[in-house]
Amino acid sequence: MSSEVVEDEFEFYSKAEKYWKDVPATVDGMLGGYGHISSIDINSSRKFLQRFLRDGPNRTGTTRALDCGAGIGRITKRLLLPLFKTVDMVDVTEDFLTKARSYLGEEGRRVRNYFCCGLQDFSPEPNSYDVIWIQWVIGHLTDNHLSDFLKRCRAGLRPNGIVVIKDNMAQEGVIMDDVDSSVCRDLDVVRKIIRRAGLHLLAEERQENFPDEIYHVYTFAMR
Repeated sequence: MSSEVVEDEFEFYSKAEKYWKDVPATVDGMLGGYGHISSIDINSSRKFLQRFLRDGPNRTGTTRALDCGAGIGRITKRLLLPLFKTVDMVDVTEDFLTKARSYLGEEGRRVRNYFCCGLQDFSPEPNSYDVIWIQWVIGHLTDNHLSDFLKRCRAGLRPNGIVVIKDNMAQEGVIMDDVDSSVCRDLDVVRKIIRRAGLHLLAEERQENFPDEIYHVYTFAMR
């Protein structure tokens, strides 16, 4: 669990904020130098998401989505805005959200809110979102804060809405990254936190065609 590797919670969060302030506000910066995998990532995410947006009695709506840990809006621009009427973005780094306003172009007019906030302190508006997308950011939350945030996300869903997590998974246990002050959890730990938040897994998928040297990436849908 993260409590075993995070010795000082305040330092864990403040060090991460400082790290991201020095990262270039580019797609390559958002992806830690792996900008070339962005299209593979987006295409897989779109296929994963569209299975919930198809016609049917429990179809997920397409009115409003929330991009968590949104950065400059890479996912908002290429995944969420093409599928949803409006999108909200939340990120801890003000400079990224400022850059997003130009990066998103004309379609950015459909971004309703830019929230500058760490997810440990953020509460989605209740009963507001069809999809809450959380990618490459859960490692910046302690287990307790992640569980609490997922509970608030659950309350933020509209009927048939889903929460999606897409992130790196460790082979075993919880691994600390001192460079960006984050943790990488294994699948079992993440599933336990999801259950603890009162969410039920609807689908789980491993990302294919990513470079061998990076952690395996998994996508989870839940409500």
